Amino acid sequence: MADEPIGGASATLELADWRRQVADLYAEVRRLSATDVDAALGFWRASREQLYREHPQSPVPAATRGDFRAHHFPADTTMRFEVRVQPDGATAAPPPGLGGFGGAFGGAGGLAMASPIAMQLPVSVGGTMSFSRIGFVDIPFASGPRRLGVFWMAGYAGGLFVPFRDATNGTETYGAGRYLLDAAKSADLGGDGERGTLVLDFNFAYHPSCAFDPKWACPLAPPENRLDLPIRAGERLA
Repeated sequence: MADEPIGGASATLELADWRRQVADLYAEVRRLSATDVDAALGFWRASREQLYREHPQSPVPAATRGDFRAHHFPADTTMRFEVRVQPDGATAAPPPGLGGFGGAFGGAGGLAMASPIAMQLPVSVGGTMSFSRIGFVDIPFASGPRRLGVFWMAGYAGGLFVPFRDATNGTETYGAGRYLLDAAKSADLGGDGERGTLVLDFNFAYHPSCAFDPKWACPLAPPENRLDLPIRAGERLA
């Protein structure tokens, strides 16, 4: 989603409004998903497209914003998972802000928190961004399970982060991959803190801001989050 404002109080207030609307969007998606995932997906697609087309903080360049239309793979109910976050290592205190995740990070009935592993993820404009890997999830694809790292953003607003790359990158989807979860930007489909789970639905996978305009600085998926199969669900290029 859109990142830092450029240019004064007006842009800052626009960014605050963008974040507010995105947070409201995902809150409604989580509410709808409890009873009707198809309705939640339709609402997400339509609302996100409108934001990207009309909002002044859209990552789509202003010159092409009015004609923006989102493109998606057909919905695939087999690509929605609730998966348990598994720790990497020994029990330790969670990073600041993680305590509220409940059982996944030390609460009753959940998992012991792994010692966070400090990592530098590559950024689209060059350089790196600081994260901690807090654990991993195993995705039970029909062709066999695949593992993805789960990260916590060290700076910015903090938050869980799950990017991925797959065999569609560079042809059907953006070459540097897509995002499943970016809680710093409110892109979060939920989970169960007591059981230590996250909802990861590839139908809601979306391109980072840098896919629309290279001026945006976007953290990218590390090698461990590169899947060896095509994920034809979620947002596509055309």
